[in-house]
Amino acid sequence: MSQDRIVAHFQSSLAGLTKAVQSTDLLATTHTIARAVADALTSGNKLLLIGNGGSAADAQHIAAEIVGRYKQERAGWAAIALTTDTSALTAIANDYGFEQIFARQIQGLARRGDVLFALTTSGRSPNILAALKTARDLGVTTVGFTGTKGESLRALCDHLFVSPTDDTPVIQQIHMMAMHAICDEVEQMLIDATKAK
Repeated sequence: MSQDRIVAHFQSSLAGLTKAVQSTDLLATTHTIARAVADALTSGNKLLLIGNGGSAADAQHIAAEIVGRYKQERAGWAAIALTTDTSALTAIANDYGFEQIFARQIQGLARRGDVLFALTTSGRSPNILAALKTARDLGVTTVGFTGTKGESLRALCDHLFVSPTDDTPVIQQIHMMAMHAICDEVEQMLIDATKAK
């Protein structure tokens, strides 16, 4: 690995992305997640997204791709990042504790048939775990995005995407790559379904 920190980061990112694209299991999981999102949106359900820190920003980013557009002109679809409402976040944290900031929103907003993207590089964030438990109780399809140390998340997820690294920035980069690919696939599937009607 290079002594140049910038080059080293590029090399680490490339190694992680290469592992991801060479994993048939990971690619199959990504296709399955895309199908679950497309089915939910086609049925009039929505995509909910949660995460902390950089993953919170990634959740917002992907919600915007779904509501706005990814690459193609089409109708807006329902997606909400539960990381953005500062009044709800601070009220829930103040009244119920930080662990409940997403679970409480899911109680109020989620319906059976929705899909939840839960982004956690460690797989151990208490507020993510609480949200996944609440979502499962409500019949929401749960999708986890984590790194190699987050395998325990599998018990709470219908589908689990595990970035093949434990380096947090690279995990997040692979998550974003996968979610962009999912947006692309979902967009095409829904446009094709609309044309077929």
